[in-house]
Amino acid sequence: MSFSKLIKQKNILLIPFSWMYKAGAFIYHGLYDLKILKSEKPTVTTICVGNLSVGGTGKSPMVEYLIQLLKDAFKTAVVSRGYRRKTKGFLIANEDSTANDIGDEPQQFHVKFPNVTIAVGEQRATAIQQLMYVHPETELVILDDAFQHRAIEAGLNILLTEYGNRFTKDWYLPAGSLRDLKKNYKRADVIVITKCPESISEVVRQDILKELRPTTTQTIFFTCIQYGQAYDIFTRKEERLDLLDSMVLVTGIANPAPLLEYLKPLKANLQHIGFADHYDFSETDIKGILEKLAVAKGAQKKIVTTEKDAMRLRQWPQMQLQPVLAIPIQHRFLFGEAKAFNEMVKKYVLQSSR
Repeated sequence: MSFSKLIKQKNILLIPFSWMYKAGAFIYHGLYDLKILKSEKPTVTTICVGNLSVGGTGKSPMVEYLIQLLKDAFKTAVVSRGYRRKTKGFLIANEDSTANDIGDEPQQFHVKFPNVTIAVGEQRATAIQQLMYVHPETELVILDDAFQHRAIEAGLNILLTEYGNRFTKDWYLPAGSLRDLKKNYKRADVIVITKCPESISEVVRQDILKELRPTTTQTIFFTCIQYGQAYDIFTRKEERLDLLDSMVLVTGIANPAPLLEYLKPLKANLQHIGFADHYDFSETDIKGILEKLAVAKGAQKKIVTTEKDAMRLRQWPQMQLQPVLAIPIQHRFLFGEAKAFNEMVKKYVLQSSR
């Protein structure tokens, strides 16, 4: 977000606070750059997925992409903070875990990949140590949303930035969405431009590459959003959205606009109930959602949500007898780059594991 756009959007009053935020980030990273604070490099192979901004860049789908790519060849684990969970300390997901215990995104990973170890802990370096003590057979740890945490030095850093809000054009909190210094993009090994239009041209691609000014050791990839087959969140049975008469869409994500755009062409009458990212649904919220469903038109009507929101909705007993569908989301690499990305990641893990 450029300075001129901030003025146009009347965010100018927030600029002093943004400078204060930037100063704090500068001091924090300076302490690590000067070796006053120490970074720890784990003995286990690590891949970090992160960004420079708050939410909305597609970190969870990228973590899932990496899990799917690597889990059959390497004993894989994921370590996350477990944002907005109602517990503290180090925990490993088990069959009784809920989103309240470990956070909605880690719970999503656990449900989709039950044979992959999912752990949460506020201090990533400590969490990895505890994880390796419990599961010493682990060969690879994927760090979810840990790019800005300098206490740990990952072997491979994958930085995501959203096409429509690239870090190069963004501003610091609270006027913009940047939570980390722009210059820290240089610490990334890989930069992925996410949520690109499917029709992005080679000319635009080259313009973005010039804008980002990658270092000689960095590789840039471009991805778009691809939605998968909707499924019942309790039975896992796949369902066709195009057969619905009505849907009550429930979202608690940073940016629901792409999902709304995806659902717009369907014939179903759409009612959208939007909440803040990682929203903790209350009993009143659940009652309101069910009331919307009850008055929706047509015989084929269902609640539709994201996989992340489904992890929090499914905790409510009132939802367990309701028709609730989740829509998966994943990255699709553009410009025929999927093979190059896959091979690069696998090569790193193989070399690092030796």
